[in-house]
Amino acid sequence: MKIFNTLTREKQELVPVEEGTLRIYACGPTVYNYIHIGNARPLCVFDVLRRYLEWRGYKVNFVQNFTDIDDKLIKKANEEGITVKEVAERYIDEFWTDAKGLNIREATVHPKATENIDAIQDIISSLIEKGYAYKSKGDVYFRAKKFKEYGKLSHQPLDDLEAGARIDVTEIKEDPMDFCLWKSAKPGEPYWDSPWGQGRPGWHIECSAMAGRFLGKTIDIHCGGQDLIFPHHENEIAQSECANGCDFSHYWMHNGYINVDNRKMSKSLNNFFTVREVANVYGYEPIRYLMISSHYRSPINYSTDILEQGKNALERLYTCRDNLDFALKNAAEGGESPEFLAKYKQEFIDAMDDDFNTADAIGVLFSMVREINTMVAEGAGKAAIEAAIALFDELTYVLGLVYNRKADDLDAEVEALIEQRTAARKAKDFKTADAIRDKLKEMGIVLEDTPQGVKWSRM
Repeated sequence: MKIFNTLTREKQELVPVEEGTLRIYACGPTVYNYIHIGNARPLCVFDVLRRYLEWRGYKVNFVQNFTDIDDKLIKKANEEGITVKEVAERYIDEFWTDAKGLNIREATVHPKATENIDAIQDIISSLIEKGYAYKSKGDVYFRAKKFKEYGKLSHQPLDDLEAGARIDVTEIKEDPMDFCLWKSAKPGEPYWDSPWGQGRPGWHIECSAMAGRFLGKTIDIHCGGQDLIFPHHENEIAQSECANGCDFSHYWMHNGYINVDNRKMSKSLNNFFTVREVANVYGYEPIRYLMISSHYRSPINYSTDILEQGKNALERLYTCRDNLDFALKNAAEGGESPEFLAKYKQEFIDAMDDDFNTADAIGVLFSMVREINTMVAEGAGKAAIEAAIALFDELTYVLGLVYNRKADDLDAEVEALIEQRTAARKAKDFKTADAIRDKLKEMGIVLEDTPQGVKWSRM
């Protein structure tokens, strides 16, 4: 498998640090509000990455954090007159409502910044001892220019980064590019005791500490949105590699931005949507489909038309799967797995192995669905249908799609009515058969007469 490494700006063969195992860190949300559709993209994209790697036989240790101490949480807590912890816990719960709706699997570990203060302070102490960080009026800052490779992820010279970035410049810094590792406590803010006085961690150091604690000093893949390349991931590299004396992450994967009706999503433009708002209208699965239907590094243009197209595409997948179940009940014994299934499985793997191309992989899935539909219409045998079901379920599981199927069990009354209608049709008592069909329709059951028998569905 080759993936595009932001660090080297080229596709590289994925070679694990430890054979057969992959250690992946994905930046999680700052839990001060509901997640928005921009947050949904890395959640969905890197959930599929993990699923695919596990499907290919890797043992994946997947860590995704919660930032539960931050200026935004403090502001929210002050506005509502509650504690920062209460804000964080509320929106972690809301996160899980949306994540489960999007069919996001739980990470191996979901660490919280506030539960890793000791690990954070250990890294800061090491950086001070090595001369990469300094204390100043209760704060601790990292000397960015002391790390000679600073800027290697964003591929910009230090002077350009300094000129173009929004840098917090204060009199207590040695240099404008220096960034905060530890913030001294302000009145009314949460704080922890430290060797440098009461305070709280800076944002960048939190991820370095949690990645190091749960995955080790060198990890395989670090994931996140394109907006995190600078300064967040650049700073993670600097502080981690200076503290540990080794590479922090071998591969860096970044998903592209989301635009809304061809304009950048922004609260100021009033085109900012939460996942919950969109899901209440369209459901969660069309959102997931949208997020993985384009190549992960390409920008996505969010619009209601595209969501509707996604709903229609998903309907085709659900119909194919339901048709397979129905055909299996009526299929003749015998037959064998059709050759086209192996072909599509390999094409799916080829697409995913080429820089994780979910867009092409979805295209392969729909090509397979077309052949499956033809095969079913031509009266395929039981073995062929079972093989098609198995591969369909495998590929849709990797993509995290078709996860809202419900195993409907008709109650005895409905079963009896369908049997009565079938008997009436055989006896050419069409008046009775039509009356039963109408009654079932009133009960929310739609019937379809096919050469293979009566097919039903819920309205």
